[in-house]
Amino acid sequence: MKSPLSIHQKVSLLAACVFTLIAPILGYLSIGLAPVIIVGGSAIIGLICWYTTYLRKPVEPGIILPLFILTVAGLQIHIVEEYLMGFAPAMSRLFGIPWSEKSFLMVFALIGPVIYTLTSLGLYYKVYIAGFIAWFIFIGPGVAEFTHFIFPLISPDLLPHDPHSITAFIDGTNIPKMPNFYFKTTGHYYFPGMWTAVLPMIPGCMAIYRLLIKKGNTVLGQKSDIH
Repeated sequence: MKSPLSIHQKVSLLAACVFTLIAPILGYLSIGLAPVIIVGGSAIIGLICWYTTYLRKPVEPGIILPLFILTVAGLQIHIVEEYLMGFAPAMSRLFGIPWSEKSFLMVFALIGPVIYTLTSLGLYYKVYIAGFIAWFIFIGPGVAEFTHFIFPLISPDLLPHDPHSITAFIDGTNIPKMPNFYFKTTGHYYFPGMWTAVLPMIPGCMAIYRLLIKKGNTVLGQKSDIH
């Protein structure tokens, strides 16, 4: 029988639930439906996995921290490719959403690394909420990056048969130079970020396997203590 959650655990659970609810809503209001599916889906799955593992019994930093750092390092390299090849405007054309490069850089290149750094510190000290953020990253870049291999097969909402970049106002936001990566139009099977998508996927999937399948809190005979 599982022991009842402590006050610290309950507060962390509440914070994780609020994030899981608010993040997709903010994404929907600022960009559109795509963030709700990707971000919201990753948050819900991450919340469930975190609740049944790390929240109940934080694992030793030596188990989770190296895999988390490798995942976010691969993610940052992946984001470089996405930025250079026009991921945000390509997504805007694909789904008809107002996702500017400025917004992309603000979230993934500026705010993201701050969160990753603080999460790493939290994992070192076995902070409950840090485990949730880690699970969210493992599920997102760890699994959801496979969508890059699906995007070239989806017909864009905006001028799918025009191979040239276009500039248009979407929901009042001017999105310039939106490229078309539709395979049937370009003849090239590619979407920004596809080449480096596996970099965060490999350590992310390894972390999921180790923490969930192998019950990372008992791997290598190490025991972790709840505080």
